[in-house]
Amino acid sequence: MEIEYWWLLVLPLFFALGWMAARIDIRHLLSESRVLPSSYFKGLNFLLNEQPDKAIEAFIEVVRVDPQTIELHFALGSLFRRRGEVERAIRMHQNLVERPDLAKDQKTLALFELAQDYLKAGLLDRAEELFLKLEGTQHGEPSLKFLLEIYEQEKDWRKAIVIAGKLEIVTGRSHQKEIANFYCELASIEIMHTRPDAARPHLEQALTHHRLCVRANLLHGDLEQNLGNIEAAIAAWKRIEMQNPDHLALVAERIYRAFKTLDKASEGVTLLAGYLAKYPSLDLLNTVFEGTLEVHGAERAYALVRDELRRTPTLLGLDKLLEAQLIDAPAERRQDLELAKTLVHQHTRGLAMYKCDNCGFRARQFYWHCPACAAWETYSPRRAEEKGLPA
Repeated sequence: MEIEYWWLLVLPLFFALGWMAARIDIRHLLSESRVLPSSYFKGLNFLLNEQPDKAIEAFIEVVRVDPQTIELHFALGSLFRRRGEVERAIRMHQNLVERPDLAKDQKTLALFELAQDYLKAGLLDRAEELFLKLEGTQHGEPSLKFLLEIYEQEKDWRKAIVIAGKLEIVTGRSHQKEIANFYCELASIEIMHTRPDAARPHLEQALTHHRLCVRANLLHGDLEQNLGNIEAAIAAWKRIEMQNPDHLALVAERIYRAFKTLDKASEGVTLLAGYLAKYPSLDLLNTVFEGTLEVHGAERAYALVRDELRRTPTLLGLDKLLEAQLIDAPAERRQDLELAKTLVHQHTRGLAMYKCDNCGFRARQFYWHCPACAAWETYSPRRAEEKGLPA
């Protein structure tokens, strides 16, 4: 085996060069660290130990000693905002914006941080002004998201539609569902002020952007009902079956009342009973039970609830069964049934809730716009017990 003798000369050279490079790096690091005040390292240590109050005090001392530490100004401003000391954060970032020696990208970052400070402080007009200036910059996408948040808070749905459209272009992700809901919000305002001709185009736009927008057909039915067009209202609500049949539970009571207005209560009960057979739902059951009781009497209503409970056993269904039994219960059984119903009803209060699939927030009322996480159409129309969720 031949030995390449030239390696014996080259290897020591490589080792020597590596040793020299390491020495140079170490010297550079030591020289930089000597420049930084000791308060800087104390602040880092406090941050690592999750002591933000002491970290802020240490960093303020660094800024006092060396006002040129721009990165530290940014860090301090963010810390102040997180702690809720928004005024101090605003002052910190305003000072950065006003510095003449700030590089362009750093000035843009300072404006972005200042806009967030204003938003946190509730100064929405100032935050909006700065976020609009940041369109087209490296902070353009998050600025658009913040703008959308502002317009939703202000209920400025027209501006929200424009910003959601821009976000689609920037991110490549669909915002059609949100845009449809913004048009529904505009339609709701017009319906509230009895301006049906102004509401209709908004509902058409909602369905154009999102053909599965259940809310648009629900509002369309409400609009027709307000105008006395009962059959047109029923037709609008019935279209929800083709979009998402689970949401029929939200309009079941409306449909039954509309049929009653037409003196066709029996036909309404038959329609809703058919929905219940295909799409079991506790809210549908409640409406069909009330309708059956009113049209066909207590015996048919009891049989309906009993059969539905056998098909889909739930505590909420049991609560409804006990209610049906109480209607014609003899006096000697009434007290026991009332006691059982009271106990079951107390236990089911936590089950009769709607739950946001995005953040888990629960509410007794159905929301199109989650009050906790501000997501759109994240509530299932089915109650928590129906979905097999814990109380």
